[in-house]
Amino acid sequence: MNISQYTSEFKYNWKLAAPVMLGMLGHTFVSFIDNIMVGQIGTAELAAVSLGNSFMFIAMSIGIGFSTAITPLIAEADTSNNLEQARSTYKHGLFLCTTIGILLFLLVFFSKPLMYLMKQPKEVVELAIPYLDLVAFSLIPLVIFQAIKQFSDGMSMTRYPMYATLIANIVNVVLNYLLIFGKFGFPEMGIVGAAYGTLASRIIMVIYLWLLLRYKKRSARIVRNIKFFVLDILMIKRIINLGSLSAMQMFFEVAIFTAAIWLSGLLGKNPQAANQIALNLSSMTFMVAMGLSVASMIRVGNQKGLQNYKELRRIAFSIFLLGIVFAVFFAILFFAFHEIMPNLYVDLSDTENYADNMEVISIAANLLLAAAFFQISDSIQVVVLGALRGLQDVKIPTILTFISYWVVGFPVSYFLGSEEMYGSFGIWLGLLAGLTTASVLLFIRFNSLTLKLIKEKEVQS
Repeated sequence: MNISQYTSEFKYNWKLAAPVMLGMLGHTFVSFIDNIMVGQIGTAELAAVSLGNSFMFIAMSIGIGFSTAITPLIAEADTSNNLEQARSTYKHGLFLCTTIGILLFLLVFFSKPLMYLMKQPKEVVELAIPYLDLVAFSLIPLVIFQAIKQFSDGMSMTRYPMYATLIANIVNVVLNYLLIFGKFGFPEMGIVGAAYGTLASRIIMVIYLWLLLRYKKRSARIVRNIKFFVLDILMIKRIINLGSLSAMQMFFEVAIFTAAIWLSGLLGKNPQAANQIALNLSSMTFMVAMGLSVASMIRVGNQKGLQNYKELRRIAFSIFLLGIVFAVFFAILFFAFHEIMPNLYVDLSDTENYADNMEVISIAANLLLAAAFFQISDSIQVVVLGALRGLQDVKIPTILTFISYWVVGFPVSYFLGSEEMYGSFGIWLGLLAGLTTASVLLFIRFNSLTLKLIKEKEVQS
């Protein structure tokens, strides 16, 4: 095997993936800043943000997962110069994502009473509810942004969503500082101030990207003068068929991480706060893999449009290899600094909460060891899933993700995560089991499907 046939693609893969990674990291950085700033107030507030965001994670996974249907359809239309398909995909994708954003907001808003039924710490629930009201409303601009972003990614214009998220981050950091702590004459609002920062930054993000793409020559001919409410039922069905299954795939994965938040809440506010720290750090490295997943979706979608399956397979394998290189680097990083990283999130000079803070740091350090081990399997599963979406193969991968996370992962988390067993560390062993199963099953699917497509093409020719 000649390794250079894969490494030669690294430069272009990186060029496509890096802006997506930075954009994705931008999303996570909003949460990172919220957590660090809120963590300075106290562990109950940090646990409240964790609980509130657990509802948001589920809703976001459905919205973001659904929007990924737009990218392979646009990538295929772009390669084959099918302007009509590109315009239709953009318009219908934007319409469906706007509708889904509104529905998800209503779903989260009216599901708040569930918090009282979940045996979560009462002080945490009371802090989480006003925070969730505002952050739930931010789902509408977030999912609309995702639709425009996925279109931009499909056109291989991956830099522009990155610019939008960088601007949103600056807005979020400034508003957080002013509103959480009440600086420069602004009211001191605590975690509700963090929610206002998130909402404002997401609205600005949508407006900026929408305007940018309207004035860029490459995208203007597609995004301008669309008749938003003149709809084609066939295209709606096509996007829903792809998008609903992609949303389910993301939902199954995000839901098991959300279940980890709820299971850790049963252990108390300190395990829940520690879980939030480990989850926040892990999600930042996951966004690098997500960037490669989008590159995988774009490049596989391009080759599908050309029906060049041998080249498709070579390019996909080059992205898988790059994903593994990054994952090994992050695994070493987590392993080496697992005791230092959690210190960022708590105020060790706070004598009143010192005992709580030290317990949170201790638990989080252990969880980062588990996170170090699942870096590789997490990277493989998400990058391979991107390649399968590029092939518009979604039905079987959806079944495989359900089996991995809910037939394998969750029972392990539930069984090992009780106080009598391994507590928080046991919950994360379940996550490791689920992610590893997913990486193996999805790779087998991609390998067999691409070999089958190559064989069929050879028979035809």
